[in-house]
Amino acid sequence: MYAVIKTGGKQYRVSPGDLMVVEKLDGEPGANVAFGEVLLVGEGDAVVVGAPTVAGASVSATLVETRKGEKVKIFKKIRRQGYRRTKGHRQHETVLRVTAIAGADGKETKWDGTVDLTTKGELNARARGLVFVSPEAQREAAAAAKVQKVSAPKPAAPAKAKAAPKAKVEAETVPATEAKAEKAPVKKAAAPKAEAKADTTEKKAAAPKKAAAPKKDKDAE
Repeated sequence: MYAVIKTGGKQYRVSPGDLMVVEKLDGEPGANVAFGEVLLVGEGDAVVVGAPTVAGASVSATLVETRKGEKVKIFKKIRRQGYRRTKGHRQHETVLRVTAIAGADGKETKWDGTVDLTTKGELNARARGLVFVSPEAQREAAAAAKVQKVSAPKPAAPAKAKAAPKAKVEAETVPATEAKAEKAPVKKAAAPKAEAKADTTEKKAAAPKKAAAPKKDKDAE
């Protein structure tokens, strides 16, 4: 038995046991999903077409994972204008395993297999020999690290050196004015200008004048 269902604005032909990828649906891995918009139900040569849907028909599936699809590149260009833009997009999608199809006459076909919830990311990691960490585990580890960082005690600030008693500080320190007075050299008092001039005049008067040498007579020579 097969059926044509409608979801996310698209139509899919499914059979029990098929793995189909549809637009993103709400739900956790392992949840049961039922589609009531069945457009067609067929079994061998017998085909029932809905108008627009088949009354009483339904398709059951199990949600395997919700992930991002392959990246699609969007490139824009305007020639002779130097305009180029490149963008990437990854559409969210949900992976389902079809488990049963129920027809309008009450007949139902089920899948006998077991649903494997192994994600595509884990399969790729195994193929490459890597250790896969699920997004849920990554979120839990990040939350635990954040809580541990918040709860960790802050390191104590280094103790400051104790200040010396005020009495000792006052005794050791000398006022700035006194220190300057001690360092400044003592200047000698200058003698008054009037007295200095009097002394010089007295010395000149007391000094004996030298006798002038006799002039030689040019005629005698």
